[in-house]
Amino acid sequence: MPVANYQTYCKMLDNAQKNGFAYPAINVTSMTTANAAIAAFAKMKSDGIIQVSTGGGEFASGTALKSASLGAISIAQHVHLVAEKYDVFVALHTDHCTAPKLESFVNPLIEETRKRRAKGLPNLFNSHMFDGSELPLKENMKIAVELLKVCAENEIILEVEAGVVGGEEDGVNNEGSPAEKLYTTPEDMLYVAEVLSEVKGARFMFAATFGNVHGVYKPGNVKLKPAILREGQNAVMQKFGKNAEMDLVFHGGSGSEISDIHETLNYGVVKMNIDTDTQYAFTRPIVDHFFKNYDGVLKIEGEVGNKKIYDPRAYLKLAEKSMIERVIQGCRDLKSEGTTLFGK
Repeated sequence: MPVANYQTYCKMLDNAQKNGFAYPAINVTSMTTANAAIAAFAKMKSDGIIQVSTGGGEFASGTALKSASLGAISIAQHVHLVAEKYDVFVALHTDHCTAPKLESFVNPLIEETRKRRAKGLPNLFNSHMFDGSELPLKENMKIAVELLKVCAENEIILEVEAGVVGGEEDGVNNEGSPAEKLYTTPEDMLYVAEVLSEVKGARFMFAATFGNVHGVYKPGNVKLKPAILREGQNAVMQKFGKNAEMDLVFHGGSGSEISDIHETLNYGVVKMNIDTDTQYAFTRPIVDHFFKNYDGVLKIEGEVGNKKIYDPRAYLKLAEKSMIERVIQGCRDLKSEGTTLFGK
């Protein structure tokens, strides 16, 4: 049963919180990228999280349909089948769903899980993210509370975000956001903890912002302030007790110093999203393959090319292998190597 059920997923997060590591959360858009993530987790004996964004779901459904929910269902079903062959746990998650897209993305996926549960089948997805960061905090949390109630009924964990992650991802551009919105305050974290904890029997993760940005940056160009997470966690635990420590999520890690990443693990980060770096790792060997085999992948000057070279399997295998290596690095960076709960 390598796709984690609710109880196992909760134990995974508890394990990370207790032992100071985080799970790599890998954005995927296809069977090939999902296969790479699972294989890497298995090699590192690390449980992990596979996630699908609205754009990733649209792509997976095909350019003719562009249905985010249908594509996400397709990827999730594939992961359920393939993960059974591995000896680690995998959790399935959806990434960055804004309020206008709830009706077309997250809500249909929750309904799909509800139907599966009625038939005695496991949840399709284990957690979903609602990104209400562009809304005023009270409005953000008002939507989050109602969504968390539905998630709790179906043993689904909800991830929420307050404050804006800078940069651009999946067509959402926050490059012009006011500086103050890039940093979550202790007061914000207190409010989130207080409001969401009122939903009985629910579990949530919180993506706080501390200068993190989506996109491509050279090491050292991203100026993080991990102390913001420490201050917020301290405020929450001082008011509500040690058991109220929040499961935090790190978005926009590309270009971050490894020392900053490790510092966040001390303050309750249990999940870190990895997308930009795995996209590049996947694409780089494909480009190399095309440059080195130009006359094989193209029919030029009356020739017929080389079928073994232009067969997509030839270069997608290279891409998968390269992505596996990048996810392995992510496990090492987040100290999740050898932490699987499978068989324990």
